[in-house]
Amino acid sequence: MTRRAVTAVLAAAALSLSTACGGGDSGSDDKKSSSAATESGKPAESGDGGGNTVPDKSQTLATINGSNGFEFTIHSAVRDGGGFLTISGAVKNTTGKRQIPPIQWNGEETLVKRTGRSFAGVTLVDKVGKKRYYVLRDTDGFPLTTTGLTAFEGGKSVDFFAQFPAPPNETTTLDLQIPLMPTATIEIS
Repeated sequence: MTRRAVTAVLAAAALSLSTACGGGDSGSDDKKSSSAATESGKPAESGDGGGNTVPDKSQTLATINGSNGFEFTIHSAVRDGGGFLTISGAVKNTTGKRQIPPIQWNGEETLVKRTGRSFAGVTLVDKVGKKRYYVLRDTDGFPLTTTGLTAFEGGKSVDFFAQFPAPPNETTTLDLQIPLMPTATIEIS
């Protein structure tokens, strides 16, 4: 092959790899599609399948009922090979009326306040290791959790996820703390 042909092949391979890995756009389109939620209480759908985390609803690790009319069902707490722990489930408005998610779920940090309503204030507590884990942030300061929450219509639910640093492998249970909700102990798989 000539030098020009080799260069063209390498450039094409690099471009296809860059496109497959999200290119150089910092994932802004993925952030928009994974963080948007409609007023009906359903999360926006991503065409690439990589932006949203859809919980496996075949099991329930915990159900958390709050006096504020919201119910969280935690379906999974899964470690991945990259050193992360992803919690996923659904939150439901158990009342018959429209409700706005509490602002306390957002967290207090200035950087996460710009994302609007989210679950950035959720924490995990390892009582044995005496550590608290916060929702991870990306390089732009956006929380790695469901964001862009709007009003929940009565009886509607929204799937959610929140990603944390993974605790040590010997840690098998954690306390999940959601502001304004009772604490629940969950098992990690």
